[in-house]
This record gives sequence, C-alpha cells and structure tokens, in this order.
Amino acid sequence: MEIVVFGLAGILAGVALGYLFFVIMRKKQLDQQKAALLEEARLQGENIKKDRIMEATEKFHNLKSEHEKEVSRRNQELNQAENRMKQKEQSLDQKLKDNRNKEEELSRARQTFEAQVEALKLKQREVDSLRDQQLTQLEKVAGLSAAEAKEQMLENIRVKSHTDGLQIAKNIIEEAKLGATREAKRIVLQTIQRTAAETAIDNTVTSFPLENDDVKGRIIGREGRNIKAFEAATGVEILIDDTPETIVLSCYDPIRREIARVSLERLIKDGRIHPARIEEVVDKTRKQIEEEVVEWGERTVVDLGITGLHPELIRYVGRMRFRSSYGQNLLKHSREVARLCATMAAEMGLNVKLAKRAGLLHDIGKCPDNDEETPHALLGMKLVEKFGEHPDVINAVGAHHDEIEMNCLLAPVIQACDAISGSRPGARRGDDQYVERIKEMENMALGYPGVEKAFAIQAGRELRIIMSAEKTNDEQADTLAFEISNRIMTEMRYPGQVKITVIREKRSVGIAK
Repeated sequence: MEIVVFGLAGILAGVALGYLFFVIMRKKQLDQQKAALLEEARLQGENIKKDRIMEATEKFHNLKSEHEKEVSRRNQELNQAENRMKQKEQSLDQKLKDNRNKEEELSRARQTFEAQVEALKLKQREVDSLRDQQLTQLEKVAGLSAAEAKEQMLENIRVKSHTDGLQIAKNIIEEAKLGATREAKRIVLQTIQRTAAETAIDNTVTSFPLENDDVKGRIIGREGRNIKAFEAATGVEILIDDTPETIVLSCYDPIRREIARVSLERLIKDGRIHPARIEEVVDKTRKQIEEEVVEWGERTVVDLGITGLHPELIRYVGRMRFRSSYGQNLLKHSREVARLCATMAAEMGLNVKLAKRAGLLHDIGKCPDNDEETPHALLGMKLVEKFGEHPDVINAVGAHHDEIEMNCLLAPVIQACDAISGSRPGARRGDDQYVERIKEMENMALGYPGVEKAFAIQAGRELRIIMSAEKTNDEQADTLAFEISNRIMTEMRYPGQVKITVIREKRSVGIAK
C-alpha cells in the first residue's frame, strides 16, 4: 500500500514538474513575442516620428518662404508709399513756394490798385464838382430842376421805347410768319388727318338756307353795318361765300348758334334789318331760347318719370340739349344712361328711381360755364349736393370718372352705363377739347380793362374783341391785340393760327318823341 502511494506521488510529482516546465517554456515564448512586438512598435514609432518631423520641417520651410515673400511685398509697398509721400511733399513744397510768390504779387497789385482807386476817387470828386456846376448852369438856362428834367426825359424814353418795342415785335412776327409757311402747312395737314370733318361741322357751324341771294345783301347792310351788329350781338360769325342761297353760322357754342339762327329767321321774315332791330330781335330770341331750355328740361324729367327735381337742375338738363360730348348730344346721352341705369338697377335689386335720377344728372357738370378748371364730375357733384339730392346720387355723380371713392352700389352702375352709352359703335365721333380752348380765349380777353365783349368765331380761328370807346383809345386797342396774341402763343396750344380782331367804335343814340 505504501508502495502504491509512493508510486502515485511520484507520478503526480512528475506531472507537476512537466506542467511547470511547460509553463516556464510558454512564458519564455510569450516574453520573446512581447519583446518582438515591442521592438516592432518602437521601429514603427520611430518611422512615424521621422515622417512627422520631415513633414513639419517641410511645412515650416514653406511657411517661412511665404512669410519672407509677404514681408518682401510689404516692404516694397512701404517703399513705394514712402516714395509717393516724398513726391507729394516735394510737390506741396513747390506749391507753397508758388503761393508765396503769388501772394507777394497780389500784395503788390493790391497796393497798386488802392493807389489807382484813390486817384480815381480824387478825379471823381473833381468830375462831380464840375457836373454840379454844369447842372446848376443848365437848370438856370432851361428853367427846370434836375429831377423834373430827368422825369420828363424818362417819360419820353418810355413812350418812344414802348412804341419802338411794339413795332420791332410786329416786324419780328411778320418775319417769322414768312418763314413758317411750310410748318403751318404741316400742322394743318396733321390737324385735318386727326379731326373728323363731319364732327367739326356739326359742332361749330349751322347752315341757314335763303330764299334768294338778294337777302345776302340786306344781311350785310351798307358798309357791312348789319352783319357787324349781328355778330356783335350774338357772338356768332356769319360766313357768306359763293354757295347759292345759303349762309353759314359759325360758333362753338350751340346755344349762341341757335339764338343766331332763330333771330336771323325772324329778321328775314320781318324784312326790317338794321342794327337797332337786330339787337331787339336778338334779345327777344335769347329770352325765348332760355324758356325753351326750361321746357326741354321739364319735358325730359316728365318722360323719364323723375319727380321733385330742383328747378335750377331742370334748367341745366334743358341746356344739355345744346351741348355735345365727343360728337354725342349730351341730353340724348344722359337720357340713354338714365334708362340703362334703371334697367341695371332693377336687375340688381337697387332703387330704380335713384338710379334713373343719377343717370340723368351724371354729366350735369358739363353745363355750367363759370368753372373751367374743376372736372365736370366734381362740379356736377357740387351742383346736385347744393340742390339737395340724395347722398347716393351725389356720390354716383362725383365718382363716375373715379374722381372720388365710390361708397354706394349705385356709383359703379352709373359708371358702367356711362361707358356703355359712350363706347357703343357710332355714339361718339371725336373730342370737344377745342370748346374749352375757345372758352379760355374768350375769358382771357374779358380779363383786360375796357373790354366789353369777346367772341371766339370760326371754330376758334378768330377772336373778336369789342372795346369801350369811352374808356379806351386806339393805341390801347393796338396794344391789346398784340398782348393777347402773345399770350395765346405762349400759354395755349392750338392748330394753325388765331386772328385777333379788336373793334373800338363810338355809338351815339338819340330818341325823338
């Protein structure tokens, strides 16, 4: 048993020794591998270190080279700037030197000038003394003081200068007319191309048939006194040409033409044609036309079923019959707009009566003649507001050309119906801006003192002015014609030319009873 135990112990000891030897050997292998790995890592680290050192060295050299280049460039710029500064300093030094020289020259010149001024003052005092002595002698010889002689001389110079100036201006105008023939022809041709002939005829002239040509002589009268009196009373020009049994009444205002037509018809029927009778008939006819204007207004509001309209607005509606807008009769246009507004308002569920009322009155601002600057929409708005119309009607009248803001549904209806009536084919044939120009010419002439009447005739080609014989003289008449022609040329635009005719006559009337 002991032998077995010792045998097993020996075996176990041998196994332990073998395992211990194996462990020792394995540790040596691991130590060798560890040493090899450490050596390899050390070698790789040294290689990496060498590479990084080389890269850093190369980068350092590159940075150093760039820095040296930058330093060199900046040094060069500094040198250039320093050179420029030196040049500027030299230039400034030279300029300062030149300025000192100029100051010295100016100082010498100023001293010389002051000496000359003192000498001139001395001479001036001597001249003044001599002049005072001569003036005293002249006053004694002439018997006038210096102030009186000066005033008389200035008055003579003013009168002569004014007359000479007018003559020179007239000569210049005549010379300009001679050289402007070609330009005038071009303007006339362009005007003819842009204006429809039938529109100008409808808006400015009325043909008046005669029974025979013998009546023309009676209308003209001895030395033209009848035709002059007729034109002066009506403001309408009578054109008598070679057309058999026909004369033409020319005026931009259709009411004037109607007064002239009816007056001439009555004079021819009566047979008595002379200045006094002409004035009497024209006055009666003018009153009758005013009554007809009211009748036309009343008839229009009755036909449209409009009630409660102010009498003054009714009169303006009647005046529409004698007005035109772009060749379209204003009353027909307004009646048409009123009916269109009533139809459209009924479709939209609006107040039909107010719509019809606003449609009739929307262009009422074109009838008054006393405000040329205010747009007709705003002028019409003021009129209907003045005579107590409904606020919606007031806004519709004022806003139908977007002059004010629309604040009711009736306003766009009026605007749309106005456009429908005015833009339909055949409604309008041209524009009537020349009417405003002709009114402006008449108002311009009436603004001068001594002017009693002014009429634009021949569609604005002639302005005939009648002056008071008691308040003016012939020289003032010549001056007025010249001044108005100049104002028209400078302040207005017009085709062709405008003839200014100033009439100054004395009329004496006696009555035997």
